[in-house]
Amino acid sequence: MVSSTMEGWYQTKLFIEHSLWISHDSLHVIVGVLLWMVIGLALRRPLTSWRPWWWLLAAILWNEVVDLWVERWPDPGQQYGEGARDLLLTMLLPTMLAWAARSRPDLFRASVHRKRGG
Repeated sequence: MVSSTMEGWYQTKLFIEHSLWISHDSLHVIVGVLLWMVIGLALRRPLTSWRPWWWLLAAILWNEVVDLWVERWPDPGQQYGEGARDLLLTMLLPTMLAWAARSRPDLFRASVHRKRGG
């Protein structure tokens, strides 16, 4: 059952990848940010909380495990490198945005400075 679930997920990913005009790497970046936001909404946690980030990391790790389980490349080093790149591309923007929102929240707010008398 686990194997068929993994195969089904993998085939769904392949269908999505091949039906869009977006590159594989770009898709990882886009999905990473969208999934991070959806997880934050589902958990009812702000994106400044690390909890959505950790759930995203868990989802991405599971996805890469599925890839390793289903795919068999002739060169394991190449396959592991591809997985590492997918992980990095998927987590990079959520990591940078979460860090920026936590350390410099003023960058994410409208300016409160207005001209006086106007």
